[in-house]
Amino acid sequence: MAAVLGAVLVLQPVAVAHADLIRDGQWALRELGAEQAWRTTRGGGVTVAVLDTGVDPDHPDLKGNVLEGKDLVGFGAGPGDDAWAGHGTAMAGIIAGHGHGWNNGDGVMGLAPDARILPVRVILEEGDPQLAKARRTRADALAEGIRWAVDHGADVINLSLGDDSKSAHPEPEQDEAVQYALAKGVVVVASAGNGGESGNRVSYPAAYPGVIAVTAVDRDGERADFSTKRWYATVSAPGVDVVTADPDGQYYEGWGTSAAAAWVSAAAALLKSAHPELTPAQVKRLLEDTARDAPDGGRDDARGHGLLDPVAALEAAAGTEPEGRRVTAQRSDRYFGGGPGEAPGAPGGPGWAFPAAGAGAVLLVGAVALGRGARRPEDRARSRP
Repeated sequence: MAAVLGAVLVLQPVAVAHADLIRDGQWALRELGAEQAWRTTRGGGVTVAVLDTGVDPDHPDLKGNVLEGKDLVGFGAGPGDDAWAGHGTAMAGIIAGHGHGWNNGDGVMGLAPDARILPVRVILEEGDPQLAKARRTRADALAEGIRWAVDHGADVINLSLGDDSKSAHPEPEQDEAVQYALAKGVVVVASAGNGGESGNRVSYPAAYPGVIAVTAVDRDGERADFSTKRWYATVSAPGVDVVTADPDGQYYEGWGTSAAAAWVSAAAALLKSAHPELTPAQVKRLLEDTARDAPDGGRDDARGHGLLDPVAALEAAAGTEPEGRRVTAQRSDRYFGGGPGEAPGAPGGPGWAFPAAGAGAVLLVGAVALGRGARRPEDRARSRP
C-alpha cells in the first residue's frame, strides 16, 4: 500500500463580534504587499487548479470564481456535507477569495482575487464518514488530477498536500504528470511538508523536479518549527495564524505549509496574469530571485531563497525576455528521490493508496475561529490534507 497524502486540522471556534476582524487578521496580505501588487494585476484571466478535497463554490468569498471541476475520488461525502470541502475551500480562499458584503469588505481576501479556481478532488477529508469503510482508493488520483487540470485550462496547479511518511518515495506516474504540466507551460506549486519536528523527511509531490516547493514562516519571517527543511525548498511564505474560510460559515486561524503553498500559487497567478508568456521555469526563477530576506549564501533548506515578494516579482517580470516553452526540470541523481543522506523509500509501484489526511504537507488549524456560531471544539475536530 502506498503512503498517505494529508494532514491534521484541529479547530476550536471562538466567536468574535465584528466581521471586519477577519480582514484585519489577514496579516499575510499586508506582509506580501497585496495592495501594491493589485495596482498591476489581481489575477484576472488565470485559472488555478486546486487539487485537494472539495471546494465550496457557493461560499460568499468565492462565489463566481469557482469553475466546474472534477471528483477523482468518487465516493465518501458529497457537496454540502461537513466533510466535503473544508481544506480545499480554505486553500481556494487564500488564493482567490474576494470577500463579500458591502464593497466586499467582509470575509477573506485572497492574493489573486480575480483568478478562477478549478477544483479537482483527489483526496478525502479525514472526517469523511466513508473513511473507516473505504480504506483504499486509486493511487493514481493525484497524477490523473494533474493531467486533467492541465487539459482543462489550468495555468497554475496548487498542491497543498503531500506524503512525508517513512515509506514515501517518488511515484513514476506522479512525476510524469508533473513533467507533463511543466511541458505544457503550467506552473506547479506544492507544500514542502510539515515534518520539521519529526525528522524533516522528504515530501512528495514537493520533491519532484520543477515543482516550486514552499516552506512556512511566521509573522517575524522566521521558519515555523513544523516546516520541513529540505534541499528542494524554493521560497517561503506565511504559514502561521493564516485566516481561512470554511463552508460552515466560520473563519479559522491556521498554520502549515499548505497555506504557504497557496500564497505562492496566488503569486504565480499574478505573474501569469500580467505576463502570460512566462514559462514555469521563468516563474520559478522570478520568485527565487526576488525573494526578500535571503538566507546567508542565497538560500537554505529552511526558507529556500527567502520570503515570497509578489511586488518585486511583478516588477522584475516586466523586464523578462520571452523564452521558448520547454520541460523545466533538470534531474539530478544526487537529489532526485530520497535526497542527500537519505536512503530511497520503499520500492514498487503505487498499487493502492489511503485517500485521506495523514503525515504529509499540512494546514494545521487550531485554537481560534474568527466566525459566527461557535460550536464545541470536539464538534469541529477534523483532519484534512
